[in-house]
Amino acid sequence: MSEQLQTPEPLDEKTQNELRDYALYSVLRDSVSDVEDLPDGLMRLNLGPSHPATHGILQNILDVDGETIVRARPVIGYVHRTFEKLGERYTYNQFLTCTDRMNYISPPMNNVAWTTVVEEILDIKAPQRAQVVRTIINELSRIADHIICNGILGVDVGGYTGFLYVYHFREQVYNILEKMCGARLTTTFTRIGGLEMDIYPDFVKDVKAFLKDYPKILKDFNTLLIHNRIFIDRCKGVGPISAKDALAWGYTGPNLRAAGVPMDLRKDAPYLVYDKVDFEIPVGYDGSVYDRFLVRIEEMEQSMRIIQQCIDNIPEGPWAIDDYHVTMPPKEKVYTSMEELIYHFKLVMHGIKVPAGEYYSAVEVANGELGFYVVSDGTEKPHRVQVRRPCFWYYQSYPELVENGLISDAVAVMSSLNVIAGELDG
Repeated sequence: MSEQLQTPEPLDEKTQNELRDYALYSVLRDSVSDVEDLPDGLMRLNLGPSHPATHGILQNILDVDGETIVRARPVIGYVHRTFEKLGERYTYNQFLTCTDRMNYISPPMNNVAWTTVVEEILDIKAPQRAQVVRTIINELSRIADHIICNGILGVDVGGYTGFLYVYHFREQVYNILEKMCGARLTTTFTRIGGLEMDIYPDFVKDVKAFLKDYPKILKDFNTLLIHNRIFIDRCKGVGPISAKDALAWGYTGPNLRAAGVPMDLRKDAPYLVYDKVDFEIPVGYDGSVYDRFLVRIEEMEQSMRIIQQCIDNIPEGPWAIDDYHVTMPPKEKVYTSMEELIYHFKLVMHGIKVPAGEYYSAVEVANGELGFYVVSDGTEKPHRVQVRRPCFWYYQSYPELVENGLISDAVAVMSSLNVIAGELDG
């Protein structure tokens, strides 16, 4: 007979901390060779993890020969959010709050991506009013995201004025979101089957005010940078990538379109009301920093074009489906009817049960294809959630884009890729 296994004594807190620190040291030690291994004449630099040019908690270990980067190694893991593991613990509605924390620059788009996959699993469709409002909020969020990316790119290459000039309009978008749901970053404004609530009374007025003022500001921003000789010299032809290599690395979104590939899920696999609006897909030529900048500029123009077509055509009607197995009953009914009270209780305590199976769905967020692969066992919680986050793939290619370039170019390349640390490491 085998000996009975003994339950080990729990480790004290001091020992646990020592083991954790040693494990972290071991990972860094194994991933980066000692400085003594460097050939003569080379120097090793850390770009990050606490450096303003790394756009979050990222570390890039650069071996340089003077100002030229000989070797680059990206290190992830500083912002491990565990949102994929949380997907196994939360109900389908609860997991919506995790999506806010992925790309925290344009969180409503993450919300829509999650509700879209769950609605496809349940074979339901949100009412047309909710679809149009989601589309408007999506495109406003895309503009806000591109404002940050392009504005910070200007800052990173020495042009601060443009960023300050357009940043106010990112705040205008956030003001609309705050009026819509009470939050600016962690929006969670959608619900499976529709929206949390209807649009506020001045929603159309506020969106039209943004559409009236922002085009002029965007044009001025373009004048400050696009035709600026210093900006062109710092960005044009820097960190290029071919269409073939971009596809091989798993690029999507504006970074892929900048390489000349006109792929956009809003056109290729329409969702919401994108098949009912007219817009174009801008593409670049060499996938360089400059082309990535230009593609995002034109995408903001196209987003305003989409919003303009939607804002005057928001249909009347419900903002959520009338199925209390999926959406909350109206509060007035919950307070006055036992049946609606029971539905409310069941949704809060037990959540939505979805059919067993494996599902994948994706949408076009500001940085590219955000997809969710869900394995359901038929209960109220997913058995497994895997997130296809666009930034993860860009960051893998970073060494290829910056090696044999200058240190200053590495900063511009990182900025133009728009790597968001919050969604990088699930």
